Amino acid sequence: MDYFTLSYLLMFVSIIITLVAQIFVSSSYAKYKKIQNSKNLTGAEVAREILNRHGLGNVYVTETRGVLSDHYDPTRKVIRLSKDIYQGTSIAAVSVASHECGHAIQDKEGYSFMRFRSLMFPIVNFSSKAGYIAILIGIIFGFADFIWLGIALEIIILLFQLVTLPVEFDASARALKEIENNKFLVAGEQTGGKRMLKAAAFTYVASVLTTLIEIFRLVLMARSRDD
Repeated sequence: MDYFTLSYLLMFVSIIITLVAQIFVSSSYAKYKKIQNSKNLTGAEVAREILNRHGLGNVYVTETRGVLSDHYDPTRKVIRLSKDIYQGTSIAAVSVASHECGHAIQDKEGYSFMRFRSLMFPIVNFSSKAGYIAILIGIIFGFADFIWLGIALEIIILLFQLVTLPVEFDASARALKEIENNKFLVAGEQTGGKRMLKAAAFTYVASVLTTLIEIFRLVLMARSRDD
């Protein structure tokens, strides 16, 4: 198999992985967003209760725009929940809100992977921009050294993604523990919550796989330029 055929095949596989991950999380979210929790709790109420139980009264819970744009901001100590999660009373709302609280608890406890990921942010932001520029220059002008530089910067991004995996999995584990201990969801609803969180976690696994494929493809490109 020649380089160009293999390169296109790798690109195709990468696209398929990304699409499958997006379909998986979107379909799971769409399903459990429609199923209301029996206690009629909103995501905002669940988040506030979890935070208070862990002595995190200094962490605010606010509404933000977008769909699945929910996140915890460790610099401002704010959990931002999208409208359907903040105001919603679905299984998805309880699950996502609990997950973001998991990040806030990690922050309070000084969870090592989360701290390391925070330290990497400035480096990753630079790498994501400079890497593509270096690769583009290498491809246009035939400079293999620039492609290798781009590969090195892509590896930094891969490292960041690998560190992100335990952060996300741990936050989901904490979320499920909070849901069970506080009985936010009944037994049958908890199963839905687990599936929702697993679907979300799969997107991070997919990101790692696609980055690995892209690095491999770039290595093949650089080696073909060297030859």
